Amino acid sequence: MSQAEDMHSDVPGDNRGAMVSTGSAEAAVGAETDEPEEVSVSLGTGDLNGSDAEETDEDTRPGERSGGDDGLVDLADLEQEGEIAADYVEGLLDIADLDGDIDMDVEGSRAVVSVVGATLDELVGRRGEVLEALQELTRLAVHRQTGERARLMLDVGGYRARRRAELTEVGRDAADEVKRTGTPKSLAVMTPFERKVVHGAVADAGLRSESEGEEPNRRVVVYPAE
Repeated sequence: MSQAEDMHSDVPGDNRGAMVSTGSAEAAVGAETDEPEEVSVSLGTGDLNGSDAEETDEDTRPGERSGGDDGLVDLADLEQEGEIAADYVEGLLDIADLDGDIDMDVEGSRAVVSVVGATLDELVGRRGEVLEALQELTRLAVHRQTGERARLMLDVGGYRARRRAELTEVGRDAADEVKRTGTPKSLAVMTPFERKVVHGAVADAGLRSESEGEEPNRRVVVYPAE
């Protein structure tokens, strides 16, 4: 039996199609790849593609936060998303022969699934590209079972929390520099998650920011107050 057939047979129920349809699960759970952008692009599917862009690429102004949620979300639906996602991630860990405990939570209007209790750098990858790919796989698995686009967040080993703290500082420093110089500042290329955090930090500092460029070279530009 081939490795792909092995993985197919090990993934239970409705999640099998999500694993096989991407054709990239081995790359997502393996060692860091030299071409993470290819893995990430191959996972974007249907209405799941660009979900992060909707959350992060809005221009932000003082007092606003990017990625606002307009509708009411049923807590039971979010808990169901979390349970489906947790089962799927647990299956991925079993296939990759990796240890880790899975925590589920609901933050605001999204389910959050975290793999904790182990150092799993191979599931994060360089600048989090592997983690982003795994998150898209997991969202796809939830979508296949619920029929609804999932906005759940996947974290591994507290990576997102640490990165959020770092990027918040980057946003604050950029805002301070722009306030001092009065000149717009363009930041480094970032992922959608990273841009979202920086937009929020800039808005909290009372300045405006925009995302400019095309993926995978999209970046935040911070502007002086109007």
